[in-house]
Amino acid sequence: MTDLAAQVRDGYAFAGAALDLGALVVDDRGEPAAQVRIPLAMLNRHGLVAGATGTGKTKTLQVMAEQLSAAGVPVFLADIKGDVSGMSAPGTPNEKITARAAEIGQDWAPEAYPVEFYALGGHGTGIPVRATMTSFGPVLLSKVLGLSDVQASSLNLIFHFADANGLPLLDVKDLRSVIQYLVSEEGAEQLRSLGGLAKQTAGVLLRELVAFSDAGAEDFFGEPEFDTADLMRTAPDGRGVASILELPGVVTQPALFSSFLMWLLADLFQDLPEVGDVDKPKLVFFFDEAHLLFKDASKEFLESITQTVRLIRSKGVGVFFVTQTPKDVHPDVLAQLGNRVQHALRAYTPDDAKALKATASTFPHSAYDLEEVLTQLGTGEAIVTVLSEKGAPTPVAWTRLRAPRSLMAAADPAAMEAIVQASPLRPKYAETVDRESAYEKLAGKLTQSYPQATPAPDAAPTQTYPQGKGVVEKVLGSSAAKSFIRAAATAAGAAITRQIFGTARKKRR
Repeated sequence: MTDLAAQVRDGYAFAGAALDLGALVVDDRGEPAAQVRIPLAMLNRHGLVAGATGTGKTKTLQVMAEQLSAAGVPVFLADIKGDVSGMSAPGTPNEKITARAAEIGQDWAPEAYPVEFYALGGHGTGIPVRATMTSFGPVLLSKVLGLSDVQASSLNLIFHFADANGLPLLDVKDLRSVIQYLVSEEGAEQLRSLGGLAKQTAGVLLRELVAFSDAGAEDFFGEPEFDTADLMRTAPDGRGVASILELPGVVTQPALFSSFLMWLLADLFQDLPEVGDVDKPKLVFFFDEAHLLFKDASKEFLESITQTVRLIRSKGVGVFFVTQTPKDVHPDVLAQLGNRVQHALRAYTPDDAKALKATASTFPHSAYDLEEVLTQLGTGEAIVTVLSEKGAPTPVAWTRLRAPRSLMAAADPAAMEAIVQASPLRPKYAETVDRESAYEKLAGKLTQSYPQATPAPDAAPTQTYPQGKGVVEKVLGSSAAKSFIRAAATAAGAAITRQIFGTARKKRR
């Protein structure tokens, strides 16, 4: 055994449970005695899986997700190309898998894992995942719409107006109706009372939302809203459920799906209790196409991402960002990613060469010339360093990775549909609900009088706006509507409490 092999063997010999990634490569062969692993207890210290297209990142995620499931840890994966759906079916043995397993010391056997398929807004095969506009909040919506700082600030004021006046924003048409009211003659006084919101800016926001709706975004917002607690499930046999979000239907709206993933993380952060250091994470969240999250992000948005990633560790959640190079991830976030699996990079252009050099500089010192090695890695190989059980970086290891036990291809569509139809979550989320919200209130569709409600003694006073005319007068000006608004505000704590990213804390039913 070489000195490097002995160093890797000892550096990855953890006392507790761990995920097995593969074996050290020595002279172009796997060294079974030098296994490369990640301690289960350190997975909530977050990580990065990176590499050029076609280098094996998706299979690495699959290998990790399988072992996490086997250890009783739920996982979440966004399936961009549809390949990860194969986790639901056992793998197919072949000569290549048999040879690799023998070379690296893997005890390979075909196995299927418990999965739940989700589809953003119901676009695709899966349980529909939706968020209400109120819960999603103005910060993430500004990112989706690509708003300027001034426009984003104005959108925040509009959400504040809706929150303060008991106008629930459940879907896109609710937000559009509030903006339409504010730019109308009837809402002119309220618009002036908001201070920094100009009529022209409100008009721009309205046009952006119309275009957003025309692009098919209506389906992504509404009720029933997804409860992120449903990601924390285990199967009857104790294995963690792999929640797979199918995304082929929304690849044309990358900002939307990346922001939705961030909303899921922010919602988990708000709801989960502090647990500190744990023997194994409560959930591992794989954030695919991570570069889209950071692209054109404002300073405030980046600060919110950094805060979420830094603090969610204490909630028992591990986050792995998946992208091409570490350069795609903001430095403040990258600094928190202690577990690294870096697949091959290409250096075809000057920009590629810069990215290669930057990637090599993010690893601890090693005997490798990483700028050279990173261009020589084969498919299914990676440069790995993780955090040991003591929190120190392990030796940098050129690793030949294990093969997934489940199917390394898309699952059969009929089998996926059968899983969705049999899901216990289907009755909860399958049918959309369109209850009374801002649209109905501002359209004058109130068909009943609301009973007078006595506000709680400690309820904050509601702001009274001058009465408008016609329909809006009936909605915002009538005593019945004011009583309803006060009651709604009191029930919600007088105002909606907005947390990180401006997302709203939800009351779980």
